[in-house]
Amino acid sequence: MNIDMIRSAATRLDGVVRRTPLLSSPFLDEIAGRRVYVKAECLQHTGSFKFRGAWSALTALPETERARGVLAYSSGNHAQGIARSAALLGVPAVVIMPEDAPALKIANTRALGAEVVLYDRVTGDRAAIGAALAEERGLTLVRPFDEPQVIAGQGTCGLEIARQAADEGISDADVVVCTGGGGLASGIALALAETAPNLRLRTAEPEGFDDVARSLAAGTPQRNDRQSGSLCDAIVTPEPGALTFPILKAHAGPGLVVSDDEAMRAVALAFLRLKIVVEPGGAVALAAALFRPDLIPGDAVIAVATGGNIDPALFAQALSMHT
Repeated sequence: MNIDMIRSAATRLDGVVRRTPLLSSPFLDEIAGRRVYVKAECLQHTGSFKFRGAWSALTALPETERARGVLAYSSGNHAQGIARSAALLGVPAVVIMPEDAPALKIANTRALGAEVVLYDRVTGDRAAIGAALAEERGLTLVRPFDEPQVIAGQGTCGLEIARQAADEGISDADVVVCTGGGGLASGIALALAETAPNLRLRTAEPEGFDDVARSLAAGTPQRNDRQSGSLCDAIVTPEPGALTFPILKAHAGPGLVVSDDEAMRAVALAFLRLKIVVEPGGAVALAAALFRPDLIPGDAVIAVATGGNIDPALFAQALSMHT
């Protein structure tokens, strides 16, 4: 992985990806005790940053290989990014999704044109299911985070953050990123290291599923005891990626951890103060920026709102609990 791959991905994404805004609110600044900026990737195609990595990976494939079709596994956001990218490119897509994924994400993935195969997150082996399907149909697997071209695509978000921060006069700040396997966080970390070295990457995770924070503290990969049980489904992964963790170890500061309730508070605040819809897993970075002020230095912080694919009932719950 290197900056040249990220810049090449940016070229392939040019004219396709949305350059999402950097938002702010004095109400959020007051809560955090510093300037808070939110990179609104929830406004990206398919409602999350995952479109970047999906388009990057699919457009990097040789045409003959891509034409046979692609395979992905995801709880929903990577699924939708793959489905949309494949549809735009006119190629088949099969997505393996857990049965307990939000209904909206499953429905959207199907509506975007992908075939959805459901499995039990606790007892099933999605890698084995995927390997069998890939062999049977000649599909190319596009992993959700431990894939070089996916990481490169996600890194384009970091290039945008560097430019937008400069436009806002932010020269020294932490950039907090919701983190599951670490594809977005590692891509942004690489982009910032090359283009804005005074912007430091910080990961954010839900309590009980903070494998990246614990891995960064230990210096070696740590695994979560559970694979489900958080409202932040979008970023619940077993452990950091083999490709992503070395990048984060080299470039990221200490990981940040928030509760599901704090994530839900951030969902409500994002709607009330920024007028954007964010899912719990996409709101943990904002929650960390707002509710962990003693762990973040400086007079400004940038939080990436990574996704907005939240079921209406859960969104209503967040608003009713915290407004």
